[in-house]
Amino acid sequence: MNPDTKTVLLTTANEPLTGQLRLRQRALDVRVVDAQVADLPTGTQYWCFIDWLLPDISGLEMCRRLRQIPATRSAHITMLLPQADEEARRRAIHAGADDYMVGALDADRLLRRLNFDLAKPKAILPSEKILLGDLQVDKAAYLARYQGRRIALALNEFRLLIHFVEHPNRVFTRNSLIDILHKNDERIDERTVDVWIGRLRRAFKAQGVPDPLRTVRSVGYVLDHVESEMMAMAG
Repeated sequence: MNPDTKTVLLTTANEPLTGQLRLRQRALDVRVVDAQVADLPTGTQYWCFIDWLLPDISGLEMCRRLRQIPATRSAHITMLLPQADEEARRRAIHAGADDYMVGALDADRLLRRLNFDLAKPKAILPSEKILLGDLQVDKAAYLARYQGRRIALALNEFRLLIHFVEHPNRVFTRNSLIDILHKNDERIDERTVDVWIGRLRRAFKAQGVPDPLRTVRSVGYVLDHVESEMMAMAG
């Protein structure tokens, strides 16, 4: 598969949407995935848009299944909610969704969520690696390692990690972290940030990484590091 190709998974067939996406972004591979979530190849970047209501299973169960299989374990998952409902948003995040959108999905909203720059193609830059002690973050490859062991991270958690390692020993509020992830186009509850941080901490723990994140009560989070200097190198 072309490494520049991004794969979008939809849970409902929508030919007008699919046609618009293929017309505007030829590098997109748009697929419809069913409850079996079978035959999904590994080694590609998945963006999943899951309808809250599905014919065979709930959107919540679909989200859980995508998180359980290797191909989409680290995918970016957006839950599509029919209306603004606080309890539905909470359940979506706890089922494994990275975020949510309220209302109908169209090409403009989907492409904004994928953070495509539609005005000009992106230049191919050398891999930038950030070293913070035994932690290595490769921004271009979307890859984090600790003592050589890969840390499995979904996109939101990876972006948070990049920001924290680039700004150690600095406290960030929950609202500022939402803005950093470019989530200000949708209403994101501050408690959602706690879920993202919790996932990042669990990913650290799974690879034996000492948790560098500290909760600053009533304020936000900070990555503690005794050496404030980082090494950046071109790979």
